[in-house]
Amino acid sequence: MRNNIHEVRLNCGITMPVMGFGTFSFENDWETTEKAIHMALKMGYRHFDTARIYGSEPAVGNALTEAILDRTVEREDIFVTSKLWGSDHHNPVSALQKTLQKMSMEYVDMYLVHWPIKLKPWVSYAIPKEEDFEELDMESTWAGMEKCLDMGLCRCIGVSNFSSKKIQGLLDFASVPPAVNQVEMHPMWRQSKLRETCADDKIHVSAYSPLGAPGNAWGSTAVVDNPIIQSIALKHKATPAQVALKWGLSKGSSVIVKSFNQHRMKDNMGSFDLKLDDQDFLEIDKLEEWKIMRGEFLVNETTSPYRTIQDLWDGEI
Repeated sequence: MRNNIHEVRLNCGITMPVMGFGTFSFENDWETTEKAIHMALKMGYRHFDTARIYGSEPAVGNALTEAILDRTVEREDIFVTSKLWGSDHHNPVSALQKTLQKMSMEYVDMYLVHWPIKLKPWVSYAIPKEEDFEELDMESTWAGMEKCLDMGLCRCIGVSNFSSKKIQGLLDFASVPPAVNQVEMHPMWRQSKLRETCADDKIHVSAYSPLGAPGNAWGSTAVVDNPIIQSIALKHKATPAQVALKWGLSKGSSVIVKSFNQHRMKDNMGSFDLKLDDQDFLEIDKLEEWKIMRGEFLVNETTSPYRTIQDLWDGEI
């Protein structure tokens, strides 16, 4: 059974492990991904995050199926998240059925709208072009997500990369509110306003890139290299990564960590044992926040695939 000390109960009634294992990688080598998942399971990871656009769904499904068949875990003891890509907004049910087929699973635990954008049906690459966009009818998309839920294809539905304004817009017509909003969040992009908005409507905020995505093309080492983060780590005989993760967990968020390195995978799990004090939180609150959105895409104010950041985030950065 999963350790409920490290879980959160969502507004849909199910529980979710707060330490998620991300499976996006530029290489998308299935064998490497499968090995990492088996290693993660041995370390106690039980929440696995994938998406159609990552290309990792088959590897995730294969590794978890193997683990279930050899009785390393039971299906009900793991939590699987996948996401609706922008080119699948016209038919979320069909998209999720294809995901389940790739993963050899009967259901996922969480299905998220990956971005609040709609792309033409043939767009299957991560960085869309200007001509790839279509007008988003979120009400229609969300009706499809709710149908996925009704059909038992998923246990819960949610969103990703939604601003406060977009969350409020969705709640105006949603019969089932989103259970999760997965966004980039870390000590240098604290998402204070968004966390307040989501808390008011009992929507759980899940943090991707909780370390600032060091080592990735879009990311930065600014979080783990920050002198304040490093001094807090030294004070507690911890690592900067553990400090950043514990900050996110202490805010009531789950964190989606992404490393296939055995040492760092173990190090990330160690954040549960770290205790930050009030002074630590005050020091982190003083950190200057990033003003540019990063994420699975290389996004900046002049070369955003979403025309401008404001189109996506409504100026709420």
